[in-house]
Amino acid sequence: MVTNRSKLLAILLLISASALPRAVLLAGAPTTEPVYTNCPPSADGIGKVYMGREIANVMGHLAAWWLDRPTREQEEQPQKVIEAMQLNGDEVVADIGAGTGYFSFRIAPLLPKGKVLAEDIQPQMLAIIRKRSKEKGIENVEPVLGTVTDPKLPAAGVDVVLFVDAYHEFDHPREMMEAILTSLKPGGRVIDVEYKAEDPTIQILPHHKMTEAQAIKEMSAVGLEHVKTVDDLAQQHVMIFEKTGTLKPE
Repeated sequence: MVTNRSKLLAILLLISASALPRAVLLAGAPTTEPVYTNCPPSADGIGKVYMGREIANVMGHLAAWWLDRPTREQEEQPQKVIEAMQLNGDEVVADIGAGTGYFSFRIAPLLPKGKVLAEDIQPQMLAIIRKRSKEKGIENVEPVLGTVTDPKLPAAGVDVVLFVDAYHEFDHPREMMEAILTSLKPGGRVIDVEYKAEDPTIQILPHHKMTEAQAIKEMSAVGLEHVKTVDDLAQQHVMIFEKTGTLKPE
């Protein structure tokens, strides 16, 4: 028989339990810090926070013209970025967020025994790359359709991964970097090119810039070691990281 006292006790237990953290209620599981948290979205952000940084919104294929703007050569000095990559000619280079192939087609001629994996999550961008590959007669640029959590690169098959003004837009940066770490050969490098958030005079939306310290913190979280930063560019950091070990525990 269920007494009024039993009913009252059950209600009190239910109220008490509802006040406990969800992680405690799940079979006594220990609480863990979430990888991502939320915040009110900024004008150029998505309202998702990773390691203290709000992730920037994505520039879609309708803004592809920005990637090929005539002033980009002068503003970003792509040749200096490519020189900082120190390619030997036989590497597999993954251009992540390749867009229209602005960097892919500049790198490809430097890899007579290698190739560029031009990765993007937007099929429209890859269609542009295929069209340009045919027009230019370039055969060592391979389009790769990735996802927001996995760039779909071959396991232990990539020597160099390049992000140019792209990493800050990844809406699943931890998952992406874990997948990229798997794709890198031992000693493989990640080269992250970002507009300098330390400089408020650079006319780029704030969440589309990143400080060197923030980039190092996020790359270190997945086990990448900061080798050096090349600051020859007026507006951008060229930050070089290396795969030296295994994934660091959280």
